[in-house]
Amino acid sequence: MSTPDHSPLGKDTVYTGRYDPRLLFPIARADQRAQIGVAELLPFHGVDIWNAYELSWLDLRGKPEVAIAEFRVPASSPHIIESKSLKLYLNSFAGERIADAGTLTATLRHDLSAAAGAVIGVQLGTVAARAQRFTDLDGHLLDGQQLDVDDYGPPQADFLQADHAGAAIAESLVSHLLRSNCPVTGQPDWASVQIAYRGAPIDHAGLLRYLVSFRNHSDFHEQCVERIFMDLTQRCAPQQLSVYARYTRRGGLDINPFRSSVPATPDNLRSARQ
Repeated sequence: MSTPDHSPLGKDTVYTGRYDPRLLFPIARADQRAQIGVAELLPFHGVDIWNAYELSWLDLRGKPEVAIAEFRVPASSPHIIESKSLKLYLNSFAGERIADAGTLTATLRHDLSAAAGAVIGVQLGTVAARAQRFTDLDGHLLDGQQLDVDDYGPPQADFLQADHAGAAIAESLVSHLLRSNCPVTGQPDWASVQIAYRGAPIDHAGLLRYLVSFRNHSDFHEQCVERIFMDLTQRCAPQQLSVYARYTRRGGLDINPFRSSVPATPDNLRSARQ
């Protein structure tokens, strides 16, 4: 079964060090999407960008090689891949002799695509090639507002309001206060989130209270971003909307879901928290 309680999460771990694609554990998106009113015909475009910083293998002479990997999982894939299972899978290459990075890239693309049920984009880069400055998500920072807050979950969509009597605007809003919890282990997940929209002005205080109300909510990264997108769509009816979350790293992986009402491709630039 592909439910979180059957995954490797929260269980004792044995690192085999030998290649084993059976370690990958897919989880169906449909069950959680049904809870927020997302049907088979998706109301958004998007991608989940994964960065893997702990990938190593042996060359044909036995010398270790390392790379930083970027995986792009389309939002249309029927499954996500549970993060600990991906870590175990990536570590299974540690004792494998592989001819070159191209061969490894092809293997990763094949195995991850089979698990997710869609073609996964895979890029490997050297540490030097991936060296980059930190960058913040672009937009007006919501976090400086002086607010009384006492609601930390479950997420409260009623906080979201838009002034439909006012003229439509285009703005990008950012918060570093998004926190949710792993639905299996209870460990906290931390993120910065960018909400870019065009339409009736969204109340900033209500939006920040809404984001804070995820603080004790349990869900996977991808599902939190889709909930934010759907709640904003239903409560504020923007003409155009994008939601992008950059989650902090755990176990050598960071996960960065992006959902948009229009086809778009976000940059994959590390924030200072990553």
